[in-house]
Amino acid sequence: MAAIVTDQFRILNASNFVDNVTDSNNSYYVFVGLSNPTTSGFGRKTDFNTDTPSPTDNINYMNFVGDNMSFGKKVTSDNVRRLVRKISWSRGTKYEMYRHDYNLNNTSPITGSARLYDSNYYVMNSDFKVYICIDNGSSGINTTGNASQDQPTFTDLEPSKAGESGDGYIWKFLFTVSPSDIIKFDSTEFIAVPNDWETTTDAVIQAVRENGDSDLNNNQIKKVYIEKQGGPGYTGGLGQEFPILGDGTGGKVVVDVVGGKITNVSVSSGGKGYTYALVDLGNIRTTAVSTNAKLVPIIPPSLGHGYDIYTELGTDKVICYARFDDTTKDFPTDTTFSQIGIVKNPTKPDSTDIFTADSYSSLQAVKFSSVTGTPKVGEVIQQVLTVAPNNGKIARGYIASFDEETKVLKYFRDRSLNFNTTELDHTDYVGISTDGRIFQFESSVNGSVIKGDESGFTGSVETGFTGVSTITSGNKLVNLGTNFNAGLSQSEINKGSGEVIYLDNRPEITRSTRQKEDIKIILEF
Repeated sequence: MAAIVTDQFRILNASNFVDNVTDSNNSYYVFVGLSNPTTSGFGRKTDFNTDTPSPTDNINYMNFVGDNMSFGKKVTSDNVRRLVRKISWSRGTKYEMYRHDYNLNNTSPITGSARLYDSNYYVMNSDFKVYICIDNGSSGINTTGNASQDQPTFTDLEPSKAGESGDGYIWKFLFTVSPSDIIKFDSTEFIAVPNDWETTTDAVIQAVRENGDSDLNNNQIKKVYIEKQGGPGYTGGLGQEFPILGDGTGGKVVVDVVGGKITNVSVSSGGKGYTYALVDLGNIRTTAVSTNAKLVPIIPPSLGHGYDIYTELGTDKVICYARFDDTTKDFPTDTTFSQIGIVKNPTKPDSTDIFTADSYSSLQAVKFSSVTGTPKVGEVIQQVLTVAPNNGKIARGYIASFDEETKVLKYFRDRSLNFNTTELDHTDYVGISTDGRIFQFESSVNGSVIKGDESGFTGSVETGFTGVSTITSGNKLVNLGTNFNAGLSQSEINKGSGEVIYLDNRPEITRSTRQKEDIKIILEF
């Protein structure tokens, strides 16, 4: 059975995603994690950085991702946008005109695209203004049109030529990419499209949208394409007006006849309500006409150009932006990460309530009173427990970060600490009755130190420390990002909670002092 997933379905999915992200009932976060991808264990491999494995889309792997998650930044309405391909205006380049009827049998004349959204029918100028090409000077005898010579810069509501070169181009202004969107979302490949086009009160967008509403302005059709001039045999001369027929009303064209052929057609009234249209040339068609003219009214999306920008430009991609910096110790500068993703609706610890804060740390942490040696990111840490009923058992974790100034070590744990260390899987082994279980690190005045397996460092838990900030030896007040109780801090979200909807494995990224990571995730629907 022949079937397709339509462009409009893709555009709808992108819009639904944006709506879902900006819905106050949801919390979406860009997250990073997996600080030690090259160590031995589940989901890791020694050549992870040179032969990065693709993520596995199953529940088992996503549980692993949740265990190794480090920190997340909330995606707000300010940090999500629909995207379209970047097509920059350049003098001497041919651009295709907007047409509603590109298909496998009627491909776009320059790019050979079978769908409108793959053709180059819009541009962004050097001032980040975006225009639709209404006319490129093309016709049935000049199918590719002319090279564009005049950069469009105007912001008039009605389509217009851009200069006096006579290149034949008519452009329709749509919008200007805002400075904030340029900073966050600009790339070599994509243009960010404004949010809330249908409802915004922005004066410029509102004017463009309302001008595109043919129910208000009776100006739906902007272009009639001369595919065949026809003739000879058509009568009359210049400036003859004829109705546009079809399922709409009010459309009219002015037709020029020279030498018995249709040489020019301009729209005098765009009308409204058209999904198909025909030009009635009955008054000038005679029995002497040897070849029938073929005039194709170009039907804009929805009510008219500029009314529904998402359909007009085919916004089936979305970008999510997040900046990770060292504003607080939530996002330590010495850590590494090799996974980037998006998670929906993680929950608060020991609760089913959705976590809603601007950011979170999903790491656990310990604050030391003293440290001997230097902990190494990625290595295993251990503590022999002293408090019943777990006395003699061993708590383990992987180091995600160590801050020498505050003596705070952040760590995470996953199944690799409990699996068979040879086969790295569920295979039975001697000691599984104890090593196969997760034990929490303890805070006890008589407790043992925490040690690093690789570096050999030792650290004593500062059992008397409680709170979210500390004063360093240099008498500086430092916000630790998470709340400590008796020297220990837990994850700010339920580990593994939420739905991971996007995941990217990549070579390990190392942070450094004062470094900021701008993460831009592009989703294509």
